[in-house]
Amino acid sequence: MNRSPHVIVVLTDQQRWDTTGVHGNPADVTPEFDAIALEGTHFVQAITPQPVCAPARAALQTGCWPTTTGVFRNGVPLPGGQPTLASVFADAGYVTGYIGKWHLGGADAAQAGPVPATRRGGYQHWLASDLLEFTSNAYRTILWDEAGKPVRLVGYRSDALMDAAVRFVADHHGRPFLLFISLLEPHHQNATDDYPAPAGYRERYEGRWMPADLAALSAHAPQGGAHRHLGGYLGQIKRVDEGVGRLRDALRSLDLADQTVLAWTADHGSHFRTRNEEYKRSAHDASVRVPLALTGPGFTGGGRVTRPVSTVDLAPTLIHAAGLPVPETMQGASLLPLVRGGKDSHRPQEVYIQISESHLGRAVRTDRWKYAVAAPEADPWREAQSPYYQETELYDLHSDPYELENLIGLISHRKITDGLRSALIAWIARAGEGNATITPAPERTLEGRAPQAQVASLPWDELPFAHRAADPDPSC
Repeated sequence: MNRSPHVIVVLTDQQRWDTTGVHGNPADVTPEFDAIALEGTHFVQAITPQPVCAPARAALQTGCWPTTTGVFRNGVPLPGGQPTLASVFADAGYVTGYIGKWHLGGADAAQAGPVPATRRGGYQHWLASDLLEFTSNAYRTILWDEAGKPVRLVGYRSDALMDAAVRFVADHHGRPFLLFISLLEPHHQNATDDYPAPAGYRERYEGRWMPADLAALSAHAPQGGAHRHLGGYLGQIKRVDEGVGRLRDALRSLDLADQTVLAWTADHGSHFRTRNEEYKRSAHDASVRVPLALTGPGFTGGGRVTRPVSTVDLAPTLIHAAGLPVPETMQGASLLPLVRGGKDSHRPQEVYIQISESHLGRAVRTDRWKYAVAAPEADPWREAQSPYYQETELYDLHSDPYELENLIGLISHRKITDGLRSALIAWIARAGEGNATITPAPERTLEGRAPQAQVASLPWDELPFAHRAADPDPSC
């Protein structure tokens, strides 16, 4: 290919990874995502750096940890003065556009709409709302343009945003472009705590799917848990998937499909109030694991990447795929070396997770293990980090993929826990948070389980977290 590729990002809000067909969902709501994953590159275990909207989105735009940008919770604006996805592409001569929900302007619900130009992350063309859930409903979508003027789009909300995306592609395909499409679906409508799917779509999917975690925990969740929501939730995702199909058809009609890198991911997942009093903000995979697939130049035919990766890596990945230099300030690393069975010896085996608002927490996840800690004395709305944590959770994801049995403190898993504790302390430092101390959980035994399980006696270099990356680089 002789020209720079176009780049499109489709971001859903609160979409679990297991809603997709390639992850075994039987409801068949994502044939387009599945096609992207199968023809392109599917990152099977993609993890958000923060299961809260604004911090996750800040990481996607900057390639930096939320504590580095300062956007460690909602309501904090994305700071200026550092490279972003948009600024890097604009400096390279790209046309850049943003459509949909932003959530990085620092607004609250009372000032949810227009975003000042200085808080748009460097995007040139703009049609967005800071908090789309407060300025729209399923069939009434209000966004604001570059001049700060309100624009009402017609049709079902995700259709309206996809129509705008098709218009952007048609208007700007004469030059390389970066287009970021940020949908609200399948996020709930805040005012009604409901999932307003298009007419008939909720009914189509009611009773079609219930993952193990929601089946086990929903009975004790507030307001009846997931049972009353999943039909609408899946219906929303189905309509988004159809919209992405229309967008890809537009690329084909303009002969752009082979020249466009297309990425689809989500900011975080949803546990439907089964782990705390709302939908996310926990270390469980229901909160932190997201779909991630890319197709187009560099990714077509890339296969499945099965090791865990973080979406903090998406910005440097897209920059790298466009042949541009990745800014040294970005803490994420390009995923391109992992495509087509590639290896990256410098990449840690764990991915790192920061948590705020519900509690101040940290976690690491390997292919097999999830290890989480919390700072119980910290204020998670005012404090971005802590020097002191306590162990709270350990899950064996191979035997317990929906994290229903907490193994923390078990004597049989002492060596596993010790290794993951060291890995997490290293990650906290690597992210620029300084030194941290983690207090081990009280030791216990599980009735009927031998005190020394076989895995606890493995040599250190055979444990899944044994690899370490280079020294931390907190410069971002």
